[in-house]
Amino acid sequence: MFEKSTWIKLPRNVLVGHGMLDKLGAAVAELHLQGDPLIVTSPTPNRLAGDRVRAQFDNPTTVTVEKASFASIERVVKLAREREPGYLIALGGGKPIDIAKMAADEIGRGFVSVPTAASHDGIVSGRSSVPEGDTRHSVAADPPLAVVADTEIMANAPWELTTAGCADIISNYTAVQDWRLANRLKNVQYSEYAGALSEMTAEMLVDNADSIRPNLEESSWIVVKALVSSGVAMSIAGSSRPASGAEHLFSHQLDRIAPNTALHGHQVGVGSILTEYFHSGGDGRWKAIRNALDSIDAPTTAAELGVSDDDVLEALTTAHEIRDRYTILGNGVSLDAAYETAIKTGVIARD
Repeated sequence: MFEKSTWIKLPRNVLVGHGMLDKLGAAVAELHLQGDPLIVTSPTPNRLAGDRVRAQFDNPTTVTVEKASFASIERVVKLAREREPGYLIALGGGKPIDIAKMAADEIGRGFVSVPTAASHDGIVSGRSSVPEGDTRHSVAADPPLAVVADTEIMANAPWELTTAGCADIISNYTAVQDWRLANRLKNVQYSEYAGALSEMTAEMLVDNADSIRPNLEESSWIVVKALVSSGVAMSIAGSSRPASGAEHLFSHQLDRIAPNTALHGHQVGVGSILTEYFHSGGDGRWKAIRNALDSIDAPTTAAELGVSDDDVLEALTTAHEIRDRYTILGNGVSLDAAYETAIKTGVIARD
């Protein structure tokens, strides 16, 4: 008897384009939510767009967070329990969105994602990433009820945040390969639909890399669509597998070895060059990944990340220890293999 089933949670409304911030109130009204909103933001997004958001609601409360941490989440949760909002609005980049996502999950409320930078696919996914000490926790939570992405605002965000978002999406190539590998060797459940969507999303950015340029709203349009697709792929899979493989383990390990040095998206981009070489060797797709990253001004070397060659080699040889997720790294790669791969891909310089 067939007993397979799934429960896919997706945003009900996704608004992307010019001037969409002013349609936030209408998008929320269509959700028929009860109560007033608690707006979770950080200083710069609050200064740039906070008043435009508050003007669309009768009695909003705003909380400003300085950094992503469990302490910040608890602060938002405490305020929410005092004010009893009907829902949360996350206004900003990765920090406010991850904090609001986890706080909303804790208090049993929904949240609306209003990204101001195209820095990562957390704007629509059901995953949050929160640092604690020298490590980073990836936590499951419900995806947003709606996403309102104003490409005019996002085009004016710092260029490095956009390139980090692009690199995060391009790394889906290797994440899906790791997922298939885990399915073949470890019988990890695999979704053809989610895998294909994730790969198509990476392909979209590689094919359009030459047209992604600073301060161009059309570029923000391309990147945001890709981020939304990647988040949807994770929701379909019920896992971060479509967008997180060995390249993310490499990035998380770099966070421990050289904390606060490079952006997450940039680290996974370099990690994807390395792990693609492991998957397919010298004639593989790693060159296309490297060229696409280079085209959008994203780092492709240790030096461009701001870390040492030794940091890269240590991260690559120990990344398998981060979590129990099978990838091309298996039970670890030798220092010799890591060195050869990093040299041949140009990630580190030859002695």
